[in-house]
Amino acid sequence: MSELNQVKDREVALLSGGELQRFAIALVCVQNADVYMFDEPSSYLDVKQRLSAAKTIRELLRPDDYVIVVEHDLSVLDYLSDFICVLYGRPAVYGVVTLPASVREGINIFLDGNIPTENLRFREESLTFRIAEAGDEYLVDRARGFEYPSMEKTLGGFHLKINTGSFTDSEIIVMMGENGTGKTTFCKMLAGIEKPDGTQKVPQMNISMKPQKITPKFQGTVRQLFFKRIKASFLSPQFQTDVYKPLKLDDFIDQEVQNLSGGELQRVAIVLALGIPADIYLIDEPSAYLDSEQRIIAARVIKRFIMHSKKTAFIVEHDFIMATYLADRVIVFDGQPSVDARANTPESLLTGCNKFLKNLDVTFRRDPNSYRPRINKYQSQMDQEQKLAGKYFFLEEEAS
Repeated sequence: MSELNQVKDREVALLSGGELQRFAIALVCVQNADVYMFDEPSSYLDVKQRLSAAKTIRELLRPDDYVIVVEHDLSVLDYLSDFICVLYGRPAVYGVVTLPASVREGINIFLDGNIPTENLRFREESLTFRIAEAGDEYLVDRARGFEYPSMEKTLGGFHLKINTGSFTDSEIIVMMGENGTGKTTFCKMLAGIEKPDGTQKVPQMNISMKPQKITPKFQGTVRQLFFKRIKASFLSPQFQTDVYKPLKLDDFIDQEVQNLSGGELQRVAIVLALGIPADIYLIDEPSAYLDSEQRIIAARVIKRFIMHSKKTAFIVEHDFIMATYLADRVIVFDGQPSVDARANTPESLLTGCNKFLKNLDVTFRRDPNSYRPRINKYQSQMDQEQKLAGKYFFLEEEAS
């Protein structure tokens, strides 16, 4: 196992989250067992690492052996699975596991919130991935334009080159790339936390940033935190309707911040970031610690907020389905992780995803019912046909 060889001479306590995750997956895979179980194997991993882990887990399949996986990234789930059980219920109260269904049927049952064989609806509304959906009711204003210059940044043995780019109001730009290619560093440079090499300067911009790592230091309840940090937004009916209520923070609004789970902290951090008045919102990995439903709702909240407020967002995201739902344009990061990387100029969702997926050697199509991007099984007929045509990613209008 290459993952074990990479870290065999290092202290386990010093490994990063992604390294620990790959180490844990490799440890399970080398065991001789009849049943292999993985709980959220995609956590802390970038898209390339998630697909590599999925391939490794699928290689465990043998006659009379079973592989059971809990996963919230729907594209990884699609890639991994032969059958899917949907779990529904009320968190911390009760849960129900459905009978196994085919991959496509199982994911679509989950998204639709309805089990047709039992005539049972477990969610009031369906979750869809129509790209234009979230901003339809708002007048998109892209009259104001902004630019950032070509920049470079050296951090120890790591060098990042950023190609010049531009963006407008009412636009979401998603950063795609492997871990260690400088996405968070780029966010910090835009925010003014990190300075570019040389005399180059980033234009002064009013910025709100949700960091990648959330470390709760506030002594008090979530309600007290909101009143201290974002009182005006928190008391705004529009903000309550667009952001606070969809994220369902009422369930723990009066709990101590220090006692919150990872998913609860993530939702609090998203509300805090969007509640600070700014021209540009930098949101680093908003899907981390969230389950599949919460990810879709969070993506919808962010998109609706940016379109309604006519602001700009730069988002780092490794959940490919969430990234494509959010993005108006993408910045593709390439190069050698932790050594030498480049941030390309922002480009369209179609060309950017094609470039990114070609580097990963995977293809996606769109589901005709839910419109979600569906990953093609490696070397399947559809996979080979799309690669020959150079179409690694399809937009909605091409899915018919």
